[in-house]
Amino acid sequence: QVQLVESGGDLVQPGESLRLSCAASGISGIIFRIYAMGWYRQAPGKQRELVARITSGGSTTYADAMMGRFTISRDNAKNTVYLQMNSLKPEDTAVYYCNGNQYTYRTDRDVWGQGTQVTVSS
Repeated sequence: QVQLVESGGDLVQPGESLRLSCAASGISGIIFRIYAMGWYRQAPGKQRELVARITSGGSTTYADAMMGRFTISRDNAKNTVYLQMNSLKPEDTAVYYCNGNQYTYRTDRDVWGQGTQVTVSS
């Protein structure tokens, strides 16, 4: 069973930076490499939205609101995906979720982490 665990969420002031981590377990590094990974966020009363995505080949996609401020990356040797967040704004406040998907195998095709809280407030 594949598990994703996010960490790094915190209470910060506007303009500060934060780095989130997502560690995958229950799979080998070889299998982790085939997963496309992504970060999503959800604020209270709002729908979950895409923040950033990275393919198994390293190509990245960002939502317009995050372009230029957030950077997604992956370290396949550590089974870990990161989200570097700079110039944080109050509207970035949300629970941030890690996601992974693959279609090579019949099991664990869409996996979600439990989320980590990011609060930006003065």
